[in-house]
Amino acid sequence: MVTRFAPAPTGYLHLGHVANALYVWNDARARAGHVLLRIEDHDKERCRPEHEVALLEDLEWLGFHADAPLVRQSERGALYAEAAAQLDRQGLLYGCTCSRRILNPPSSIPHPPSSPYPGTCREAGHGLTDDVGWRVRLPDDEIRFDDQWCGPQVQVPAQQCGDLLIRDRKGNWTYQFVATVDDHLQGITDVIRGLDLLDSTGRQILLGRLIGRLTPATFAHHPLIMKSATQKLSKSDGDTGIRDLRAAGWTRDRVLREAATRSGQPFPL
Repeated sequence: MVTRFAPAPTGYLHLGHVANALYVWNDARARAGHVLLRIEDHDKERCRPEHEVALLEDLEWLGFHADAPLVRQSERGALYAEAAAQLDRQGLLYGCTCSRRILNPPSSIPHPPSSPYPGTCREAGHGLTDDVGWRVRLPDDEIRFDDQWCGPQVQVPAQQCGDLLIRDRKGNWTYQFVATVDDHLQGITDVIRGLDLLDSTGRQILLGRLIGRLTPATFAHHPLIMKSATQKLSKSDGDTGIRDLRAAGWTRDRVLREAATRSGQPFPL
């Protein structure tokens, strides 16, 4: 059993991240598995070095120790380029000039759901240049998997999201792509993450199949710590971080106990 904890350094760790870390490390230790630490810093615009320093300090303080040296996605560009080349050799990639604003116009609804990509550039003949997005043609496959928390699932990624963007117009590899490539190349057997990523699973299984992963990982999507009935804790909303709790005098055990209690997990680690 090999699993991973994969934070993005776009803000400071909060109790939701601690809850996920507890799920990951508790399951790995119970099954004599290994935990890999992966820094998901693929987005050059949003990730900050000071946030990586802070999250590593917080993980050390909390006692979460990985079983291998950490990996940074920002240092794995050649691996992602090769995986993209695999897709291109199969005739699955095309250039896309559509902007996010065009595809998802401003809305008065907070956090509106994204619409499936309508295929605007699918037959436009744009090359894979540095100034366009790169999309992968997704087949209409039905993906079935048994989530360890949520039970049997059926997803059709082509209907959920349309052709998947794997590299944006600024040259950033996208989360869906790099997470899939890394889980494949790092031999991740178990993906343990929050319920908000359940809808990503089918497209990652399908994308993994297209780059050569025939046997997907096992997935478990656990409940989230919520700050309201409809809103999860969020770095982008400035929710209280672990560094703030430490500054306020919280002990390691208090932080772990709070995260465990609010996520329905046993304590201690």
